[in-house]
Amino acid sequence: MRQGACHHEHSRQRSSVIYLDYNATTPVLPEVREAMLPYLGDEWGNPSSSYRFGSHLKSKIENAREQVADLIGAKSPREVLFTSGGTESNNTALHAVIHSTGKTHIVTSQVEHSSVLSYCRFLQEFRGYEVTYLPVDREGLISMPDLEEAIRPDTALVSLMWANNETGVLFPVEDIGQLCRSKGVLYHCDAVQAVGKLPMKLKDLPIDYLSLTGHKIGAPKGVGALYVQKKAPFVPFVQGGHQERSRRGGTENVASSVGLGAAAAHAQQKLPKYDSILRPLRDAMEEGILKTIPNTELNGHATQRLVNTTNITFHGIESEALLLLLDQVGICASSGSACLADSPDPSHVIAAMKPGKAAQQCVRLSLGAGLRKSEVNDVLDHLRQITSSLRGSP
Repeated sequence: MRQGACHHEHSRQRSSVIYLDYNATTPVLPEVREAMLPYLGDEWGNPSSSYRFGSHLKSKIENAREQVADLIGAKSPREVLFTSGGTESNNTALHAVIHSTGKTHIVTSQVEHSSVLSYCRFLQEFRGYEVTYLPVDREGLISMPDLEEAIRPDTALVSLMWANNETGVLFPVEDIGQLCRSKGVLYHCDAVQAVGKLPMKLKDLPIDYLSLTGHKIGAPKGVGALYVQKKAPFVPFVQGGHQERSRRGGTENVASSVGLGAAAAHAQQKLPKYDSILRPLRDAMEEGILKTIPNTELNGHATQRLVNTTNITFHGIESEALLLLLDQVGICASSGSACLADSPDPSHVIAAMKPGKAAQQCVRLSLGAGLRKSEVNDVLDHLRQITSSLRGSP
């Protein structure tokens, strides 16, 4: 079973937990909570109201929209659509294209997030669409010639992620976008794991739709956004009222939108130092595992990946057993996407990269702000002890 190793016991002190699953979710930042509080209390009006008690809240939403647009480098805040999270954003982008182009072929990859893959399978099974799932090599990279060959006259959309949630591997989004533009095909990019970790200037990139979510950057769960380039076709996924300029029905979630805006502003402020803070810690942990624990192997390209992410195969050790023992000593990690934690299947990402049992023997360690070098050393000590015990070594 794929799962994260962080089942907190009531008796465990929170300070004893070493959290290494930031790709799954992040804690809500104090400044984000502070920004949200007024809209969970006295400022409880409906932004769509005609009277000022409610209507003045629209300006708070628009300020948050500007903060998100600034983080991703959008040309205009009007290109940012608030959603309930990355899954809705991904579904909305695919929905918008298939209902506006009339074409019936989609290109994606075998290692996309389940919210993209599941929607594509739905289109195949119930709508008669054709989907090409591009393979990846052993390092988790797609082939640009494969992509070019896969694009057909009836291709409606190419949906390829920016950064893989399990391995951190980065796809060449600018090259992908330029190829799509040259072929007259729309490009959707799932950037849920990349936003806040990499600098972005969407106004200079050939990307038509881009998905992000709040809980990966210190905002609460249940809020996200979809970037829709101003010339990209759009059909609402959530039908209803006139909210979000008639692009998503439903009373606006003021508190969470404000929280996402505050988190975006914080991420933009911290972004210049993100790499220099986390890369040394990630590298120390990774090198310590690969050099001192026998039969371990890195999953993913050595350099073309997020600086906070490492995915390691511990050959001969089932992920579930390793994660369970890590949890018992207060270390939170995972074997893949939290969205598939209840699935009995091994990681589809690692399975696409490497045949054999590697997908059942991998652990993802994803780092975040606040991790200390001493905690990295503690993790290495525990990993050496646990793997030795599981392998029956003296």
